[in-house]
Amino acid sequence: MASLKDIRARIESTKNTQQITKAMKLVSAAKLRKAQNNIVNMRPYALTLRKVIADIAVTKKVSHPLMEAKDQVKSVLLVVISSDRGLCGAFNSNINKFAENYYNENKNKLEKVDFLFVGRKAHDYFTKRGIQPVDYITKLDKDISYELASKVANRVMNDYLEGHYDEVRIVYNEFKSAISQAVVCETILPIDMGLSAFSADNNQAGSFSVDMIFEPAPEKIIKELLVKHFDLQVYRTMSESVAGEHGARMSAMENATNNARDMINKLTLTYNKLRQEKITTELTEIVSGAEALK
Repeated sequence: MASLKDIRARIESTKNTQQITKAMKLVSAAKLRKAQNNIVNMRPYALTLRKVIADIAVTKKVSHPLMEAKDQVKSVLLVVISSDRGLCGAFNSNINKFAENYYNENKNKLEKVDFLFVGRKAHDYFTKRGIQPVDYITKLDKDISYELASKVANRVMNDYLEGHYDEVRIVYNEFKSAISQAVVCETILPIDMGLSAFSADNNQAGSFSVDMIFEPAPEKIIKELLVKHFDLQVYRTMSESVAGEHGARMSAMENATNNARDMINKLTLTYNKLRQEKITTELTEIVSGAEALK
């Protein structure tokens, strides 16, 4: 059985750990609030941009390679977004397992499945399994910006337009709440604007005409807006992943803090019991010695 000194050392060590986890929880909570505001502020612009593109595309006067689906998908680029650090529960393991299952299910069906990793955890996981990416980006939670997303989007877009891939999918943790994240796999290229839904709404309205006049020409507008839309979608997925990471870490650190508190209570109870036993034993020895001297 451990001595009183050993138990005291464990109690102090657990208290120090509890202070660290509590501080990490507070830091993650502050970062989560900022990430949530970022997502909320982004949505009105994203929805308006999507509506403008859909209004142009529904006229069927313009087309663009980014919106044209391939007849047969033979090569896929899988963009996997994870975190650079751990201590966030099952955040990274869920992403890695989903991407690995997708790869195992489709590697024999497709001619080529390549990876682009955003985050060190996914890169390390697949590198240990002998899978090398076409590109690798880190420090997403520190350097996240529209410029970074635009850089990644342009790299992916150029590869797609040059015919290296028939489809581009992105795997990330979608932020639901501070304690809930869902793994999502979206097809980001070719761009699907959901035109059938817009057409149905317009036909029901009856008063809307697809014969609209655009200034400048629709061909010029669609090219610029599709690039902006694609950049924004990549930025949105990155923002969702960062918010989910902070939420997962905040939840994990809260659980760790509670577990540390429970452990401290159990160790303190054990310490008090051993101390009481030791005091009782010493008192018994003193009384026995005094009785022996009579």
